[in-house]
Amino acid sequence: MEIDVSYRDSTNQLAAYREQITELRRKMREVQAAIEPEVVQDYVFATPSGPRSLSSLFGNKPDLFVIHNMGTSCPACTMWADGFNGLYPHIAARAAFVVASPDPPEMQQRFAAGRGWRFPMVSHAGSSFAADMGYRGKKGGWLPGVSVFKRDGERILRVADTGFEPGDDFCALWHFLDLTPEGKGDWEPDYRYG
Repeated sequence: MEIDVSYRDSTNQLAAYREQITELRRKMREVQAAIEPEVVQDYVFATPSGPRSLSSLFGNKPDLFVIHNMGTSCPACTMWADGFNGLYPHIAARAAFVVASPDPPEMQQRFAAGRGWRFPMVSHAGSSFAADMGYRGKKGGWLPGVSVFKRDGERILRVADTGFEPGDDFCALWHFLDLTPEGKGDWEPDYRYG
């Protein structure tokens, strides 16, 4: 049995749900602010210019976003990174930002150049960084997400993290597709279209 709801009734109902989401986000920010930070080691990553420590990735910023990217083998991770490319100047004005993947630095450079990415990248290959942060799957594959770090004197603190998945808050495309009657449907991200 199909339920017919007028356009106006639907938009009013959706507006009420969005208000609930706004309230949930406020509650989430409160919980986030109260989290006891986790001390992490000063991991070392591979870059085209040689090894770089986690502490050096902060530059002169107090906060650091590290994107856990599955690398060139993942079209969805590529789509997320494409979106971060547009946000990068805004984020970099407030915090340091880097994308970490298991790909070697040379492969990262070629792939990033082909996509026009402006943000820095590091390789966590050969380190336990992604696994220690919880971004290694049970079957050994990599998982996408973000970890946020803060400097506290000589210590590095992880103050937040969350995984990425279709429909999450870190890729605006999902929410645009949700505005269509079919939503995502059977559409999947790809490296190129048409």
